[in-house]
Amino acid sequence: MRIDTYFTVPEVDTGTIGDATVVVIDVVRATTTIIEALANGARAIYPTDSTEEAVRLASSMGREDTLLCGERKGHKVEGFDLGNSPREFTEETVQGKKLVMSTRDGTRALNVGQEGRRLLPCAFTNLGAVAKAVAGDERLVIICAGQDDRFSLDDALCAGHLIRRLVKEVDEEPALNDSSRAVRALASARNPTREFLSLASGGAAIIEIGLGDDLVICCDIDRHEIVALMTDQAITRVEA
Repeated sequence: MRIDTYFTVPEVDTGTIGDATVVVIDVVRATTTIIEALANGARAIYPTDSTEEAVRLASSMGREDTLLCGERKGHKVEGFDLGNSPREFTEETVQGKKLVMSTRDGTRALNVGQEGRRLLPCAFTNLGAVAKAVAGDERLVIICAGQDDRFSLDDALCAGHLIRRLVKEVDEEPALNDSSRAVRALASARNPTREFLSLASGGAAIIEIGLGDDLVICCDIDRHEIVALMTDQAITRVEA
């Protein structure tokens, strides 16, 4: 197995990932929220790059069973049904619904990752399930969503813990690029906690706007035994 980690979306050369399984990580908060939504019965999530695209798509799908979700600068987009807080995506709210979502970084990373052979969203909340699902693949590309095209400590930590899990799942030591080696070393020294995530720029930003309780879910390792796949613009839960 070969594992290449990218710290930001612009680093990814989409022409080189066609044969790879792609894992996209946006701990604070898009992939955490996506997994929470699927765990609570959402039918599918449709990531879009822009809020305008999200509005058009939701309208074309029919608003009776479709929710518009998304944030800009951490806040819910005006006129949308939900923001990007995992605490909003309760069973009562999302069960049986289709969710059209646009976030600043995460949904863009997901759409870039579609150039791979298959794409799995990953957060701390489904870390173990993702590790098991990709352990048999020859090439893995991990895309960290980052924050405004910059390195994000929380995403790097999650990537490192994913690699540590994979090392335990495979027979031979994986080949790692430098970024993969770096995040593995980080994960060897640190575990995700609310306090640690609050040190990252993304965590600090949501604390500043009063959403710091989201970090409790964001660092909840293996909260769900869920594997999700993005196929044809839609993220759905893979049933066991």
